[in-house]
Amino acid sequence: MTKPAIGFIGLGLMGSAMVERLQARGYALTVLANRNRAGVDAAIARGAAEAATARDLAAASDIVMLCMDTSAHVEDRAFGPAGFVAGVRKGTVVIDFGTSLPDSTRRIGAELTARGADYLDAPLGRTPSHGREGKLNIMGAGDAAAFARVRPVLDDLGENVFHLGPLGTGHTIKLINNFFAMTTACAMSEAFAMADRAGIARDSLYRVMAAGPLRSGMMDFIRNYAVDGQIDLAFSLANAAKDVGYYAAMAEAMGAASAMSGAARGALGAAVAAGWGDRMVPEMVDFMAPGGKE
Repeated sequence: MTKPAIGFIGLGLMGSAMVERLQARGYALTVLANRNRAGVDAAIARGAAEAATARDLAAASDIVMLCMDTSAHVEDRAFGPAGFVAGVRKGTVVIDFGTSLPDSTRRIGAELTARGADYLDAPLGRTPSHGREGKLNIMGAGDAAAFARVRPVLDDLGENVFHLGPLGTGHTIKLINNFFAMTTACAMSEAFAMADRAGIARDSLYRVMAAGPLRSGMMDFIRNYAVDGQIDLAFSLANAAKDVGYYAAMAEAMGAASAMSGAARGALGAAVAAGWGDRMVPEMVDFMAPGGKE
């Protein structure tokens, strides 16, 4: 069976890994350049075509995949005369693998539906290395029939592929997940920083906390950096702050003020404002440690 032609927008670390995987599986790719050409040039060297605009990319594709960092960037590529909404053919499926605001997702979905195309939100779990290996966690949502049509492609990208409900459900779950994860990361970072001030060895604190029900994967990510200097969670503080902010905005849009996200949002925002945005989440330990903000 002929494989669908895929257009891919957003070749950062994760997007580039996914494109590499798709090309290794024999898919024909069309890509679109952004600020950094490294991922695009590598894809072209492996045989991908390059489109001049998102509209041209969509016109050449059966499936359009997006892996961008903000809803604003997705909307910038979606709308206007050069946007992918203007270029989609009837039956095209557009998939947003990023972490976007659910209201924005549903707005784009309505525009695509009017053109006979489908929109799926499918945020990701795991790392770029998993992307290259086809072992991502994919939290898909949207029209069930459209999801079934692209499921074989998603199975080439993901080890655990879920269909979770109507459009926007995937992004909603991802934001709740990331709010909880980043709140835990900030709390554990502060716990280690407070131990420093009290003159308590970080590993002593960890061993006590990990012996009870507090232990989690996120706790261990922070511990591995705080004690061993090892970064297992390659997720920037800028992206973490963005996601917690999106969570709070989502809650507000639903008429439910978030009681718990303010502390994480404040801590992450302070780190970003201090110039730490490109550092990784486990490095919040350094920011919170005595003298870390100086």
